[in-house]
Amino acid sequence: MRILNFGSMNIDIVYSVDHMVKPGETISSTKLELFCGGKGLNQSIALARAGASVFHAGMIGPDGDMLLQACEENGVGTTYIQRTHERSGHAIIQVDSSGENCIVLYGGANQMIDKQYVNTVLNDFGKGDYLLVQNELNMVDYIIDTAYKQGMNVVLNPSPYDKAIEQWDLYKVSLFLINEIEGTQMTGSSNPHEILKVMRRQYPDAAIVLTLGQKGAVFQEGDLVLTQCPFETTVVDTTAAGDTFTGYYLTSVMQELPQLEALRMASYAASLTVSQKGASASIPYRQEVETGLSFVSLTV
Repeated sequence: MRILNFGSMNIDIVYSVDHMVKPGETISSTKLELFCGGKGLNQSIALARAGASVFHAGMIGPDGDMLLQACEENGVGTTYIQRTHERSGHAIIQVDSSGENCIVLYGGANQMIDKQYVNTVLNDFGKGDYLLVQNELNMVDYIIDTAYKQGMNVVLNPSPYDKAIEQWDLYKVSLFLINEIEGTQMTGSSNPHEILKVMRRQYPDAAIVLTLGQKGAVFQEGDLVLTQCPFETTVVDTTAAGDTFTGYYLTSVMQELPQLEALRMASYAASLTVSQKGASASIPYRQEVETGLSFVSLTV
């Protein structure tokens, strides 16, 4: 059983600001930092740091050496990463004084995926393997269709959400990892109970994990519903919190841990991420998570 993350890789340009810039407004930032990011890369690093053997597939440009190096330094398999002439994807991120962020993405090399490349990569995977995809690449629908034909378990984090997703064959997805905003966009409801109800009706064969930020997370599969309370933490930067949750949750599932334990580990790992600045740089290592959880268990 292996996991392939077919995902984006971005160079994150992070500006620290007092507040998010408003239309027509010019503000000064207090700091400028560069990080490796992109939902795909963040999730691959989270998977690797959580203990999974993960392969990453995606495109980088001539400026993508730091992205490739980040994968290699974190134990992410780089066999399937290819270079293209287009500049690597990047993100312009504002982080305000409360730790919230807003992001502008430029797809760049992430939008250079073609069918031949997808076929070449997925031919190396098969029944029982996992595919993780987000929505920062082109051709995600073709990637899902091809992986499904290969007998892979398809895991979708539909972020960032757009109308194109509604044209994909989502019945081929075995696990949805969504937050409140994505849940509302997919179902039309902002109520977590309604979101889960609609998702179950639309995709009865899929499992759903709904993350609720400071209100915890919920797992649903058939009649089974499990909830995870949040862990208290000081929020510095919410970038990559969801990606950390995804990596730790999927690793736990692949290691066949009980669902409640998977939710607990993923939630705690995400709480550590938001307490630090940066994207992939803020993702904790497995030992740090396990040590922290042991301490929490002793003090509860």
